[in-house]
Amino acid sequence: MRLNEVENMKVLIIIPAYNEEESIEKVINNLKQNYSQYDYVIINDGSHDHTSEICHKNKYKIIDLPVNLGLTGAFQTGLKYAYKKGYDYAIQFDADGQHLPEYIPAMVDKIEEGYDMVIGSRFVEKPKPRSLRMLGSRVISTAIKITTGVHIADPTSGMRLFNKTLIKEFAENINYEPEPDTVSFLIKQGVKVAEVQVEMKEREAGESYLNLSRSIVYMTKMFVSIIILQNFRNRKK
Repeated sequence: MRLNEVENMKVLIIIPAYNEEESIEKVINNLKQNYSQYDYVIINDGSHDHTSEICHKNKYKIIDLPVNLGLTGAFQTGLKYAYKKGYDYAIQFDADGQHLPEYIPAMVDKIEEGYDMVIGSRFVEKPKPRSLRMLGSRVISTAIKITTGVHIADPTSGMRLFNKTLIKEFAENINYEPEPDTVSFLIKQGVKVAEVQVEMKEREAGESYLNLSRSIVYMTKMFVSIIILQNFRNRKK
């Protein structure tokens, strides 16, 4: 790939946001001031706080969903936007300040080596902590390894970069959730996935959806889906 082709690659940062009034300005202003080479779009997922008002007041690029669709619906909306606008790459990016945009260039460099998806991973070069919090991640990594032969160190990372092929595929398939079981399914279908070491900050505001009880339910759901359910799934391009 020639240098001018690389420089002209269009990257869209997709930011699903649900009740992120306390963090959204800081996240977007950082992108606008320091990473203006990338486009962004906020998908306001039916927030009932002041997230939408703040975005419109600041003239941020935003798509307002009339009701809360959850992460899958919000992210798919962003990918439909990316597909229709002809972006080469799209990255899933949190609105709560956890994801750091300084790692996007390394992820783009990696995907340009011929990968379809690149995951921003906390554990490529650093060991995964032996904690109750990371138990679910270990279980999911093991399930993916068993079923695909591929080791994904940070399967629950929400910082994922998609190439043009996967943008189209996710945009057109409503059952493609941005979750580890879908990643596992796609790996089995021949999709090339890589990881790049990143750092992530703790959530700066708001409250995470995954408390302890929900984390256990989520881990169980992902494990069963990866080990059993994905075997009965067909890929529709």
